[in-house]
Amino acid sequence: MRRFRRLRTTETMRNLVRETRISPEEMIYPIFVMEGENIKHPVDSMPGVYQYSIDRLDELLVEIKGSGISGVLIFGIPAEKDEVGSQAYHPDGITQRAIRRIKENYPELLVIADVCLCEYTSHGHCGLVEGCHILNDETLPLLAKMSVTLAQAGADIIAPSDMMDGRVAAIRTALDENGFKHIPIMAYSAKFASAYYGPFRDAAHSAPQFGDRRSYQMDFCNKKEALREIADDMEEGADMVIVKPALAYLDVVEAASQRFDLPIAVYNVSGEYAMVKAAAQMGWIDEKRIVMENLIAMKRAGATILITYHALDAARWLKEEG
Repeated sequence: MRRFRRLRTTETMRNLVRETRISPEEMIYPIFVMEGENIKHPVDSMPGVYQYSIDRLDELLVEIKGSGISGVLIFGIPAEKDEVGSQAYHPDGITQRAIRRIKENYPELLVIADVCLCEYTSHGHCGLVEGCHILNDETLPLLAKMSVTLAQAGADIIAPSDMMDGRVAAIRTALDENGFKHIPIMAYSAKFASAYYGPFRDAAHSAPQFGDRRSYQMDFCNKKEALREIADDMEEGADMVIVKPALAYLDVVEAASQRFDLPIAVYNVSGEYAMVKAAAQMGWIDEKRIVMENLIAMKRAGATILITYHALDAARWLKEEG
């Protein structure tokens, strides 16, 4: 008989032989910044998450800095939208101004800038549209232009989430030509058309006004295709990749981690977060234990970076345990 329980007898023993660990340094916290002043607006479908105006960001950033989390993934919400998402690549757009403010006051925090048109277009799609068709090649120059303005504002990492074919190559070329060869790209390479995104669209005001995003985001039934997407983005110049969502796609994370030798992030998305929060508020689950178990599962599957709305809570719990 093999007595596996010998190594489970006490908490100290279990800690000694633990195979998978997480730390705040591996976490990124998504934030939402909007036009206006003195705004801290709760996102009803995401308890504990808020939309901030730039002048109130400090109260959040001070907490993030003190938590030990590596940085933020920033989403901007403009006051005005149009058909071509012009505020996405305006040098003085909401996201660009927010990045400058963060880097001026918290230079040690990494700022990952999401690159997509959906928050900025009146139709809510991630690319230009013609009728009901989402235009791929015509969108690429705008994504490249947006990336350059975000880098100019001080972004440390550019993260294209639009899922247009060829966008990593277009962005890499534009960054290099504008003096930003040192800026890495963290590509949303395996981004699935998921029902888990609902609360995010409340937070970012980015719901499509017609149709859906299944013609450019991935079919959630496909795993091999996700690996082809990752391989292509690597060839085009991606330095890191994201699998999104996280929990229902850990098989993709594991396959990618075994096949590719580059950092892999998971995005623990809004719907995953909201379900845990709702169940915890009802008293049906132990929130801390569920969150930590979920994050460990992502890390165990092969993720090296955890993008999660639970980051501040998880960092606090880890500090309390330490």
